[in-house]
Amino acid sequence: MSQMGLMEQDLGNLDVTLLHPLSPEVISRQATINIGTIGHVAHGKSTVVKALSGVQTVRFKNELERNITIKLGYANAKIYICEDERCPRPMCYKAYGSWKEEAPFCDVPGFEEARMKLVRHVSFVDCPGHDILMATMLNGAAIMDGALLLIAANESCPQPQTSEHLAALEMMSNIIILQNKVDLVQENAAINHHEAIQKFIQGTVAEGAPIVPISAQLKYNIDAVCEYIVKKIPVPLRNFTSPPIMTVIRSFDVNKPGFEVDEMKGGVAGGSILRGVLKVNQNIEVRPGIVGKDQNGNIKCTPIHSRIVSLYAEQNELQFAVPGGLIGVGTTMDPTLTRADRLVGQVLGEVGSLPEVFVELKVSFFLLRRLLGVRTKGSEQQGKVSKLAKGEILMINIGSMSTGARVVAVKKDSRLAKLQLVSPVCTSAGENIVLSRRVDKHWRLVGWGTIEAGTTIECLPATFVL
Repeated sequence: MSQMGLMEQDLGNLDVTLLHPLSPEVISRQATINIGTIGHVAHGKSTVVKALSGVQTVRFKNELERNITIKLGYANAKIYICEDERCPRPMCYKAYGSWKEEAPFCDVPGFEEARMKLVRHVSFVDCPGHDILMATMLNGAAIMDGALLLIAANESCPQPQTSEHLAALEMMSNIIILQNKVDLVQENAAINHHEAIQKFIQGTVAEGAPIVPISAQLKYNIDAVCEYIVKKIPVPLRNFTSPPIMTVIRSFDVNKPGFEVDEMKGGVAGGSILRGVLKVNQNIEVRPGIVGKDQNGNIKCTPIHSRIVSLYAEQNELQFAVPGGLIGVGTTMDPTLTRADRLVGQVLGEVGSLPEVFVELKVSFFLLRRLLGVRTKGSEQQGKVSKLAKGEILMINIGSMSTGARVVAVKKDSRLAKLQLVSPVCTSAGENIVLSRRVDKHWRLVGWGTIEAGTTIECLPATFVL
């Protein structure tokens, strides 16, 4: 498994107790920090990711035609620093794609003989900014360790999805604000816009966050963004020793039409490992698995058992994968089970170690005072968020799972509710959830919650796809 300039991984000598997110054999091949790009539609999220990683995240035909992100985009970037301390900052920081070798030469004039040192390997989760794709953005937020909030300098601040995306990150403190498209405005307009951003973020989770003026198209100030990522977003604490658990945020069938039977490959699941280490040839389980109904109309689910045949971080082949970063897991599963994102929201992990499957949840919740992300005219106030009502339908996000939920009961004078789920969810008590409500034909973020308890269902014997 040798690739030019990358550290070798050896399963035979692997000791997971010695691993950490900056281990050379890990960050040489795999990203260990997830950073989201968030903000209003057409503010330059995908362009910033391309400037940092060299990867075009807008890949699908309908995305290219409309020039918007629809599905979550992934791209990995390695951030290096020049080993010569005299190299001026921020030019001493440089971002390359995931394929770059261990110690490239510095390209700052006068320091071409100096080597660069790999300090971070980052996975960017490129979220859609369109208001009707809020559910997709919330799925991406489930795995973020930090975020880049894009605000275009040539539009007033805040735009509707700027405030809605920021509210969705209420539980995150590692935010860097990028004032994009400064090349399109006069200097005094950029300064006034900078002040408007500072006013907007007062009292929010982003208060005190650095604001970096950039032009993603011209790659202006991208080195300063790299420096802030290294210094402002800390390396998260990771659990390498527990049984592995991965949330699936994409799944696909890699077989092309016309493939011969002996050329067929198993289904691929993409996602981020929350804890533990996945290894090639390991037996795995996917829950809830295949969901259906029995003769009485009750929900039943059959977990899928499979085996890992390959692990990839973009083009880098892995022998083992650790928490953080986005991983592609090649399995022996029937590809019809994974095609077209059918496994999104499911949980993959070691056989027998995954959490229970819930069909009803008891949650403690908190509601926003006013609706975010809805355009208002003139001095019109944002609409108030009404209390949860018995019988109403909500959309809830748990990890990367989006599902409908009917409010069965709400305790008066307390923030407790019982929710009946449309689809079963593999989760556990203590997990955070996001609540959205249908407003003007769109799902709008209205609050957060924590799972306190719930009703589980017994899974049927697993389907083996080995």
